[in-house]
Amino acid sequence: PHTSPYKKRFYRSLPPIGSKAEPLNCFLMLTLFHDVETPYGRIHCTMKGVPKGDRPVILTFHDIGLNHKTCFDTMFQHEDMHEIMQHFAVCHVDAPGQHEGANTFSTGYEYPSMDQLPESLPLVLKHFGLKSIIGIGVGAGAYILARFALDYPALVEGLVLVNINPCAEGWMDWAAHKVTSLPEMLISHLFGKDEIANNHNLIATYRHHIINDMNQYNLHHFVKAYNSRRDLDIERPIPGGKVTVRTLKCPSLLVVGDSSPAVDAVVSTHTLMLLPGKLTEAFKYFIQGMGYMPAASMTRLVRSRTASGSSVHSMDGNRSRSHTNEGNRSRSHTNEKRGRSHTDSMDGTGNSGAALKSTEVSC
Repeated sequence: PHTSPYKKRFYRSLPPIGSKAEPLNCFLMLTLFHDVETPYGRIHCTMKGVPKGDRPVILTFHDIGLNHKTCFDTMFQHEDMHEIMQHFAVCHVDAPGQHEGANTFSTGYEYPSMDQLPESLPLVLKHFGLKSIIGIGVGAGAYILARFALDYPALVEGLVLVNINPCAEGWMDWAAHKVTSLPEMLISHLFGKDEIANNHNLIATYRHHIINDMNQYNLHHFVKAYNSRRDLDIERPIPGGKVTVRTLKCPSLLVVGDSSPAVDAVVSTHTLMLLPGKLTEAFKYFIQGMGYMPAASMTRLVRSRTASGSSVHSMDGNRSRSHTNEGNRSRSHTNEKRGRSHTDSMDGTGNSGAALKSTEVSC
């Protein structure tokens, strides 16, 4: 309606620069911008597409130092995501005060904690009339979505958690942050040492974004909240053990880059419970394992199975072999009947009729 307080416009999704996608692959998508009122302040949300019946919506949550555009645009503009977005609406959630053009918080505003931010998401779902989500979170956003899934399991059908650290910040981390400027601390959080040392253009781009595009006052509050987080306290269910164990009830895909500073934390998370092209293909398999998009094309990942740089070789490296072997030993109590997992399809070690409830992918 013309009286709607929300900004609304049609967004034409184009292939990324340098993509081989044909112009006919472009599609029109309705984009709505909403400010959702919560007890912890307004949360800026961007809804792309129209929710389809009882089908879940893909909901994203970004990392510290980023917003939904800088965190997810590269992934969602990738040609392989176009097929997925034709089947699912996407709701991008920005943490309070982190979106483009955000006003500075008023004096006395108390920023929500990492326990309170997940509590605001049911209000986001209610605002849009959504029954459930498939969550994609990076870093701080992965932590928030994991806690949301622990507290509201009926609202989460699946999770993709990138570079998650389920542990509280240690005193060594706290001390390091005290002697490092905020932009440099965020760069060390977002990128590994090799990338910082060798990919100067990329690092310069993100440093410029953090310093010039983010509201520094608001950003400080979000970083402080993340650094004050507590352990997620996820436990692995044991046959015959406690029935009230605190664990993720939904299928979960854990993703980490080989050079990511979060690699050890992600691997340890896997004992408790890809780059855009690789990640989108892995996401397709993940969705198929949940019973959606059975006819989705998988040609890119099939081709990469024989490539020397594929994620299979990355997972078979010396660093991760012991962790993946542990994952194989634990499959007997994490299998589901939804369908075959993408890792089973790649390495042939799984049962043909079962999918892992949580899977680690190293990119």
